[in-house]
Amino acid sequence: MVDYNLIHSLNVSTDEIEAQLAEALGDASADALANALKDTCEHQVGTILTGHVVAIVGSDVVVEVGLKSEGAIPVEEFGDELPAPGDEIEVFLEDIEATTDMIELSKRKADRIRGWEKLLSEKSEGDTVSGAVTRKIKGGLLVDIGVPAFLPASQVDIRRPSDIGEFIGQTIDAKILKIDQERRNIVVSRRKLIEEVRNANKAKLLEDIEVGQLRTGTVKNIADFGAFVDLGGIDGLLHITDMSWGRINHPSEMVKIDDQIEVMILSIDYEKEKIALGLKQKTKSPWDDVAGKYPVGDRVKGTVVNVTSYGAFVKLEEGLEGLVHISEMSWTRRINHPNELVNIADEIDVVVLDIDKDKQEISLGMKQAEMNPWTVVKEKYPPGTVITGTVRNMTNFGAFVEIEEGIDGLLHVSDLSWTRKIGHPSELLKKGEQLQCVVLAVDEEKMRVALGLKQLTEDPWLRQIPEHYLPGQIVHGKITKITNFGVFVELEDDLEGLLHVSELSDEKVDPKEIVELGQDIEVKILRVDTEDRKIGLSLKRAQWAAEDGAPSDDLPVNRRGGLASEGGMLGGLGDQIMQTITNEDEEAAPAAEAAPAEEAAPAEEAPAEEAPAEEAPAEEAKEDAAE
Repeated sequence: MVDYNLIHSLNVSTDEIEAQLAEALGDASADALANALKDTCEHQVGTILTGHVVAIVGSDVVVEVGLKSEGAIPVEEFGDELPAPGDEIEVFLEDIEATTDMIELSKRKADRIRGWEKLLSEKSEGDTVSGAVTRKIKGGLLVDIGVPAFLPASQVDIRRPSDIGEFIGQTIDAKILKIDQERRNIVVSRRKLIEEVRNANKAKLLEDIEVGQLRTGTVKNIADFGAFVDLGGIDGLLHITDMSWGRINHPSEMVKIDDQIEVMILSIDYEKEKIALGLKQKTKSPWDDVAGKYPVGDRVKGTVVNVTSYGAFVKLEEGLEGLVHISEMSWTRRINHPNELVNIADEIDVVVLDIDKDKQEISLGMKQAEMNPWTVVKEKYPPGTVITGTVRNMTNFGAFVEIEEGIDGLLHVSDLSWTRKIGHPSELLKKGEQLQCVVLAVDEEKMRVALGLKQLTEDPWLRQIPEHYLPGQIVHGKITKITNFGVFVELEDDLEGLLHVSELSDEKVDPKEIVELGQDIEVKILRVDTEDRKIGLSLKRAQWAAEDGAPSDDLPVNRRGGLASEGGMLGGLGDQIMQTITNEDEEAAPAAEAAPAEEAAPAEEAPAEEAPAEEAPAEEAKEDAAE
């Protein structure tokens, strides 16, 4: 028995064998040996042989290839189509067992070799091939193009898919990137083929496309700001604002990936190859005839679609929304946030206040759909009306008093007391306290009511103070404040007079050298100014009178608090109406309280820089506060 595997492994050429045989055996047997050797070489391991199917036994196909033994090939290598007995097929001789003469054949390897030979003869790098994706391997896919070819994951598509396994079982077209004949390895790219097709389509598309055209495309990607639509070579952007005339929160509400949609070309940037697309532009804009459908002043129904800190957006119809500003929600309620009155999906009545077609804005009002209670406030609470209200809130400039639900009046600090200087309303009032006030004025247009507390009683400067404090009278008081231009003397509770520096002594002195805070002193009244609500005092003139032995002008000397025997001149007014007469501008008044020229020389003026700035009139201050 000849061991063909051994002969094949020696790697000796036929010519060498023939020469050695001729030398060893002579010329007579050379031809016979050559024929035998030739027949042996045709059946060497690693070659493709032509055989005939003898039979199918169990899971094997028995094939005879002209050797002493027959070979068996598993039926799995034939795929779906099994051969019939007698069919001629090509097989690959894998091995010959020397001891048993058994041979090992492969149909799959024979087909692969023939496929590789055919591919090399018909295709080269850069050619297009077609094949079925068989399975997923590390780094990509295997594609059967007659022989297994490797398709890298990066070359599957222009945008790498999330799962390349979805291509298994599909037949795809691809470009051959590389052929390695030694390793029998082929790399293909589906992406390159797609790019080449897209570039060709892109050039054609840019020639044909125009603004205003309707084009059909495929949704390829969706982002928060819009969707990218493949028009056949170029992706156009369909922005979220161009998807619908109505409100949408995300593009996925309108389109899905791989959807076929018809869009309108809005703009084209040929240089950057960018195309803007529109979906809503295919239908008429609801803003075209908004003024005719919703004239200003009309009362309409709408649905709340969004609530913000500054107002609520109300949908009148699909694609048409208006804003109800927080200031237009209620005539009387104090609203911190619109959700105190409305919520999303609420149906409400609104009035059209204004339309800006260019900006596509509609101003709506909720309160205008109801009666304005301020239209009857002036009739219900005319000036002079005494009301009972509740202190709802306090600020530096006054207190807000609730007259009735939703109607507040401003009680300014200047209207709290006739004589007492009030720094803050909390000095007299408490939040939640009920009190009586007088309506001073009603401004229906600005929706304001001015209230007064001191107006409940008579102004003491009209009668009581001028009657009890007379010019030339000697009175006792207590020093409450010392400034560089004079001294403030408390004559009784909440009533002060100004003792100017020029009236302290005959000589120019520093007030702190003459008097001290809290000291009881005796002074002379120079004048009582009811218009400016001031009392001018003099220390030196009181001392002159004492030196003369009798009070000036034969007027009685009033002790501090001496009027208390009459119930207190100001005591009957109550703490709630007291106000000091000594404003900062009074403090700066230069020697206004000086005695007449015939009694003494003119008083020295306080330096201008020491005088405090003049305060704004009370009515102007109240107006500014209300604003």
